[in-house]
Amino acid sequence: MPNLQGGGPVELTLEDLLARARSFLKRPGRTMLGITGPPGAGKSTVTEHLGAALGADAVVVPMDGFHLSNELLTEMGRRGRKGAPDTFDVAGYVSLLRRIRDRDAHVYAPRFDRAIEQSIGSAQEVAATIPLVITEGNYLLTTSHGWSEVRDLLDEVWYIDVDTEVVRRRLVERRAGHGHPLDAATEWVESVDLPNARFVSEARDRADLIARLPSSPPADGRVSTHIAHEETR
Repeated sequence: MPNLQGGGPVELTLEDLLARARSFLKRPGRTMLGITGPPGAGKSTVTEHLGAALGADAVVVPMDGFHLSNELLTEMGRRGRKGAPDTFDVAGYVSLLRRIRDRDAHVYAPRFDRAIEQSIGSAQEVAATIPLVITEGNYLLTTSHGWSEVRDLLDEVWYIDVDTEVVRRRLVERRAGHGHPLDAATEWVESVDLPNARFVSEARDRADLIARLPSSPPADGRVSTHIAHEETR
């Protein structure tokens, strides 16, 4: 695996990222790894790759499980911008991360079901014996709307970066793929998702690792990355 120390760009494969994650298993205790970036950046692709390869040594706890319900968002007047930083149970997410970091014996995490666009509570167990916990979401580096406590609960955060046009295309395809008409999907992405993406990018330099995945990854799966300086956390 390449030396990841220093400030220059580094070419990495998904297997290089996996090797970095595997190195955390050698640490004493539990490691909390965060994977963040704008919606549509490919966070889930990286997370799912790590989770599948690491098996019983890792568990994935997505931030999306803490979406507020559609009913509650409607009451709050926020349903039309679901996914914005103030449409999550941030305190609940922080509390869960603390319990996971403390290795509480019985921790159950929610998950978000995209088919129904709702969170399902206590959907997965986070066993105290698992050495690596991977949490993925847009706002892990955000310092407003109550998110500022998240960064200190994570040992390392990777930011997945991507061009705005790629994000736009992916998100429109995603919403259309879940049954939304193309014009409605496009309007939602332009009015909700892309403003969120710009907001998320403002905290990019707080990451330990900034990885740029091409929109059409080459055959070897290479990822262009930039390692942020430690002082930018």
